[in-house]
This record gives sequence, structure tokens and C-alpha cells, in this order.
Amino acid sequence: MANIRREFGDDLTLKNGKLGINTITAQEKVDVVGVVKGQDLYATGVSSLTAYEGFLRADNQIVENTTLEFGQGLKSSLSGEIIVGTGVTVTIGVVGLGTTSVGVGTHTIQNNIDTTDINLAGGSQIECLKVYNTFTPPNGGTNERPYAPKPGELYYNYDFKTIEFFDGNGWRQVDNTTRSGRAVSFGGLVNPSVTVVKTIGYWNIHTLGNAQNFGEATLNTRMNAACSNGSRGLFAGAFPANQETIEYVTIPSEGNSIDFGDLSEDRGDVQMGSASSSTRGIWAGGSQEENIIDYVEMATLGDALDFGDLTQGRRNLGGFSSPTRGVFSSGGESPSFKNNNDYITIASKGNAILWNEIVRSGLSGNCASNQIRGVFAGGYNTVDTIKSMDYVTIASLGNTIEFGDLSIGRHGAAAASTQTRVAFAGGFTTFPASSSSVAISMEYIEIASTGNALDFGDYLTTIAQAGATSDSHGGLGGF
Repeated sequence: MANIRREFGDDLTLKNGKLGINTITAQEKVDVVGVVKGQDLYATGVSSLTAYEGFLRADNQIVENTTLEFGQGLKSSLSGEIIVGTGVTVTIGVVGLGTTSVGVGTHTIQNNIDTTDINLAGGSQIECLKVYNTFTPPNGGTNERPYAPKPGELYYNYDFKTIEFFDGNGWRQVDNTTRSGRAVSFGGLVNPSVTVVKTIGYWNIHTLGNAQNFGEATLNTRMNAACSNGSRGLFAGAFPANQETIEYVTIPSEGNSIDFGDLSEDRGDVQMGSASSSTRGIWAGGSQEENIIDYVEMATLGDALDFGDLTQGRRNLGGFSSPTRGVFSSGGESPSFKNNNDYITIASKGNAILWNEIVRSGLSGNCASNQIRGVFAGGYNTVDTIKSMDYVTIASLGNTIEFGDLSIGRHGAAAASTQTRVAFAGGFTTFPASSSSVAISMEYIEIASTGNALDFGDYLTTIAQAGATSDSHGGLGGF
């Protein structure tokens, strides 16, 4: 066969024949053996080669119905941004986006999804897809999340009414502002006989009003510490039983608590501090100035595991969190009160790091946060109860700043937050504490603006030393 050499730019026309390059037995209209490279290759339709990728240019605008085939080996490669016009159908293999009938498991297309081929749609070769009208991710309840999700996978949660994404370890929220705002408190000490109770109460932080009955704990409990992943509320430790027990409730529904597991050791006879993210619940300190930090994965039942240690042993300390950091504040180490903050990175285990010193020292301060600010309210010292409030910006590791005042001095109150408010319930109003100083009143602050607390409503009864958490606190959220 004769060799034909043509100059670049020459026209080459074939009619009713086949042309081979580097072969004398051409099988196709153009049959190439060897390496052929093209620069600025332009195709009026969709062009592909079985052995090469990248022939679909980036930012390809598809203006007509197109089928991108995947068969024995990759026949089409999508790279860059694919822009699909309104009313245009893009079909990958036999799986169609926008078609009326697509199926799974049969060659006869009868159902919504129908194919015996490998489904490469929705997470295969498309790096960027721009949709002009609507895009709907997989959706369902919390218990219907995908069984084996990949990092970055999106899901719309009907229970929380928010978009979630899987970060490789657990589901995190993209939007944390649409939660219900339900706060839950556990146990406590009531008047007039200074009785420890099983009562679990709840209220909505977004709206003012009185608390209502949620259910009961397994045992009478006070001085417990609570945390939440948004759907589950967990509380651990108790006095006077010195329990290591961890119990939980499902926050969206009312009912009695259920056993979750145990702390690493008994240390609930004097209150611990707690913090949590969307996945982990953490308890620190407690008992006789313990420095232990425990954690659990809240989506699964089981005993707590060792996380690390506080910078020093403390009891009656406060705790709050952002989605990345947990902060444990103040508390005491006999014979003195401490006024330092420790912080941890929730996603990684390890010892706490000393942050700074807060304006005042004291025990049993009432702490809560949104994703940005943590607020310290009340407490007591060797002289009296404290009514002042301070705050910090969690991400900055800066000093505390004056926020305002509670209406009365409180220590041992139940504090719970949303992204906008903190609500405080009950607490002792005098020091030393007495049965006549247990409060029933509730008050609140707006986290974004400094100022004094305002009246919220009343708790179920007079209450002090109850642990509290919410489905909307600062530790939740994907960002």
C-alpha cells in the first residue's frame, strides 16, 4: 500500500473506502495504529475514543439530547463543568436523567430505574454539574440515612429539616438554624424537702413560656452533666448515688430515659462539665477534683472511652462547645476556686490545653453557647452567689468580655442554648444554698447582643442542679 504524506491543513476526503495509518488492513473509515495527538480538536457533537480521555472539553454546553455511553471500558469521559440546558436530556449509559422511564434489573424498561449495566450516574465521572431548575439529594429520616455513605455525600434529613453531609466519620449539618429549639433537663433537687427527683422536663427556647414534663430518668438524679447530638440527649453522673451510668432520651419525642452505657469510673458525686459535637459527647472532671475526660459516639450505645486529661483536676465546672472545640471553665480544686478555661479539639483525642483566665472565679457556673460565642453566667464564690455574665469568642482563644447580668444570682441552674438564645432554669439563689433558695423562674439572653437577662417563664417546679442540653446548641452543625 502506498504511503501518502499530506501537509497540515490539507483536506482529506473519503468516499466509500477505508483509510489505514500504520496498517495495511484498515477496519474502519479511519483506522489508526500508534499514537495520535490532537490539539484544539473541535467536534460538533460528542466525540470519544476508547483508549483516551478528555475529548469532551471543559465547560461543554449540551444543547441537544445526548447519550454518553459506558460499555466495555470507558467510552466517554466528562471533565470540567457540564452545563445542561432547560428541557435537555443527558443519559449516561442506559441510566437517564430527565427521561420518563429508566429501570434496574431488566432489559425491558418498565420501571423508574431499569438497567443490568453498572450505574455510573450520580457520583461517577461528573466533577461539576450545574442545574438550572431543581436538584434533590437523597432524603428520609435519621434512621434511613444511606448505609455506606461516601465522604461528601449529601442527604436531606426529614427529622431535622436540614441538609447533612457525610464527612467520612459521621453526618454533619450544613444548616443548623432550622432545628426545633427544644431544651431538655434531667433530674434535680426540688423544694420544700430538698428531694432529688427523676423528672425530665423540656421547653422551647425559641418561644417564651413554661417548661413541660418530658418523662422520667431511671433513678433520682442531680448534679448530672448533659450533652446532645441533636436527636439524642445524654446525661451522666449523679449524686447522691455516685453513678457512672449514662442514660439517653430521643429529644424530638417525649418519654423515659434509656440506658446508654457507663462512664470510665464513678465520678458523678460532684458535677462534671460536658460538651458535644454532632457525633461525640464528652464529660470532664467531677468527683474529688478528677482530671479525667471521657467520650462516647452518641449514635451508638456503649461505655465511655478515655479522651485525655484536663490541665488540672476540677469539680463543679461548666462546659460548652463549638462544632470543633469543647471548653471547660472555672470550677474548683480544694481549697481554692479556679478561673481558667481548658479547651479540646473534639474530633481528635488528647489532653486539654490551657486557654486563658475568665474575669471571675467560682463554682457551678451556668454555661452554654452557639457556634461562635460561649457564655458564663452566675455561679458562687466564698462570699455570695454571682449574677454577672461574661462571654468568649470560641475560635479566637481570647479573653472573656462582660456580657450583662442575670436578674438574680444563680448557681446550679439548668442552661441550654440555640444559635440565638440561652435559657436558664432554676438554680440556687443564695450561698450557702438552702431549701428556701431553690428557684422556679427561668430567664434568657440573646447571644449575639450583650445585655441583661429577661424573664422567660417558669420551670415545672423549683429546681436546682439539673443537667440540661438542647437539639440546637453550639456544638452542632457541619460548618
